[in-house]
Amino acid sequence: MKIGIIGTGRMAAVFAQTLVQMEEVTCYAAASRSKEKADKFAEEYGFQKVYGSYEELCADPEVELVYIATPHSFHYENMELCIRHKKPVLCEKAFTLNSSQAEKIRELAAEEGVFAAEAIWTRYMPSRNMINELLDSGIIGNVSALTANLSYPVSFKERIMKPELAGGALLDLGVYGLNFALMHFGTDIERMESSVQMTDTGVDAMESITLFFKGGRMAVLTHDIYGRSDRKGIFYGEKGYMIVENINNPQSISVYDLSDRLIHHVDVPEQISGYEYEVRECIHAVQAGKLESYSMPLSDTVAVMEKMDQLRAQWGLVYPKEQ
Repeated sequence: MKIGIIGTGRMAAVFAQTLVQMEEVTCYAAASRSKEKADKFAEEYGFQKVYGSYEELCADPEVELVYIATPHSFHYENMELCIRHKKPVLCEKAFTLNSSQAEKIRELAAEEGVFAAEAIWTRYMPSRNMINELLDSGIIGNVSALTANLSYPVSFKERIMKPELAGGALLDLGVYGLNFALMHFGTDIERMESSVQMTDTGVDAMESITLFFKGGRMAVLTHDIYGRSDRKGIFYGEKGYMIVENINNPQSISVYDLSDRLIHHVDVPEQISGYEYEVRECIHAVQAGKLESYSMPLSDTVAVMEKMDQLRAQWGLVYPKEQ
């Protein structure tokens, strides 16, 4: 399948590095608002076509799937452009600024009969099923809670600090914590509480989020743009606990009993980067005539965006494009 990429920053580079190692794809077209950046990107990763505008890439009849790697604040307009040109689209997280935009994209994709999916890579990885199978096996008994954290020192990045780029920890890091909780505990949430520390620029810098699920389970999530956390996801059960190394790209799963003895350990399968899973699923879905992915249907994307809307409402955080 011939892949086109909109945006040529760091995320696009990691994605392209993955594509060049996949037999089932062709690095076909790259587009940037700067033709010079697009030329450099295409030369480095072997893309056949280069465009100095996103419109030109979408007008190319050879492009079969578009990956969007622009800042959050541009995702809606970039996806709308692709969908109206009948281009299947895989958009980097966070999908949009808010749930209203996400729902509009969902409706537009359905109206136009075009595939659309969010590139939240952990949803597509085999680690997701590996974790759920262990939980379902009862190896740690009934599970009462989970904790998960994801923090990186990224406050030096412009897109993180600027409200006009939909910056802050939530849309960049918190989306992983929320997806981790919802993937493994479901979406039946009774209430949600949070605490936040804002930056001088007006976006969220650090937050603690507590989700209370029907049935009594609880998830506590923390995210931070200043420090580096251990990135662990931990499940607490009546017979022991289970640790997932790196909720952002799981590496291994370890299970401990009530005496803190390691009773089970499994590494995730070797991978190119982890992006290949979402690419393969999208290719298969498009070729099968599907309009959504199995691992990340748009209903789940909208549900996560709704949670992030609710959190920002608690914090009084409104992005300029929403005003």
